[in-house]
Amino acid sequence: MATQATAQRRLSFLQIAITLQTLTIFLQAVSAGLLLTSSYGETLHSVGARVMYGASMLYVLAAVLAWKPGGGSPRPVLHASGFLVLASVQVVVGIAHVPSVHLPLGVLMFGLSVLALARR
Repeated sequence: MATQATAQRRLSFLQIAITLQTLTIFLQAVSAGLLLTSSYGETLHSVGARVMYGASMLYVLAAVLAWKPGGGSPRPVLHASGFLVLASVQVVVGIAHVPSVHLPLGVLMFGLSVLALARR
């Protein structure tokens, strides 16, 4: 009985991490719009990028914690690691000012994050 409660808690942590990641990616889209229209948009987008990257790392941590002790499927770890790779590429192309890659990659990341959230 305690094991089931522990598994639910880990699953909940994983759900929270995916939700946080999805929300931060969405807020990055909002701050990208502000980047184009206001003087403080660049600052918000820059801070948001760091928060989004941290949320991606939290997703990896939550996936590992849900998998390793409970012996569950390693698939969430692979998905979370893939998101971290995408987030890393996103940061690099954002710093390099390559919007032709940065914008579509952001849309892809948001879609995949919503899909991951719906699967949980």
